[in-house]
Amino acid sequence: MPEPKWQKSSFSGDDANRDCVEVARVPGGEVLLRESDDPGAVLSADLASLRALMDAPAPVSPPAPCG
Repeated sequence: MPEPKWQKSSFSGDDANRDCVEVARVPGGEVLLRESDDPGAVLSADLASLRALMDAPAPVSPPAPCG
C-alpha cells in the first residue's frame, strides 16, 4: 500500500511549525487522522462516522476535568 498523502487544514496557516490535525484517505473508503506533532499515532474511521462527528453540535461549555 502506498504511503498516505496527508493534508493539513487551511486553518493551520502556512507556518510549518504549527501543530494541527492532518487527514488522509486510503483505499477502501477509510479516513486516517493524526496530530502533526505525533505522526506515529494514527486513528482510522470510515467516512460516514467522520462525517457524523463533524456534523455533531459542539458542546456549549467544555466538559469538567476528570479526577
